[in-house]
Amino acid sequence: MFEQCLYFNTTSLARKLEREWAQAFKEFGLTPSQAFLLRVVLDKNGALQSELAHKMNISRSTATRTLDQLEKLHYVERQQSTNDGRETVIAPTTRAKQIWAELNEASGAVTKRIKRTLGDRAFKDVVATVKAASETI
Repeated sequence: MFEQCLYFNTTSLARKLEREWAQAFKEFGLTPSQAFLLRVVLDKNGALQSELAHKMNISRSTATRTLDQLEKLHYVERQQSTNDGRETVIAPTTRAKQIWAELNEASGAVTKRIKRTLGDRAFKDVVATVKAASETI
C-alpha cells in the first residue's frame, strides 16, 4: 500500500533506528537525540547553541530542551558568549569527556550491526541517498 510513500518508509525506518540507538545509549541514561547532540558538543568543544541546532538540523527550541536535559545530567554547561550576549556557548563537562569514547563505541556498534545486515555498499548508498534527500527537500 505504501511502497512508493517516502513519508511512511522513512518514518518506519526512523522508528526502527530509534530503537537500536535507544538501546545503545541506555547505559548512559541518554536518548538518541541527547547522545547525538552531546557527541557534537564534545566534537566542537565550545560551540554556540545556534551552531549546534544547525548542525543537528533541529530548531533552536528543540536544541534548548535537549541541552536542558543534558545540563541536568551534568554533561554540558552553558556559558555566555563573549562575542554576542544573546548567544550561549555550550561546553562539555568533565563527566561528558569521560564517556566520549564509550558513546562513540556504542554508536559504532549499532552502525556495524546495520552494515552487516544491509551490506557495506547498500549501507553507504542508503545513507548517501537519505542525506541528499534531506538536504534537497
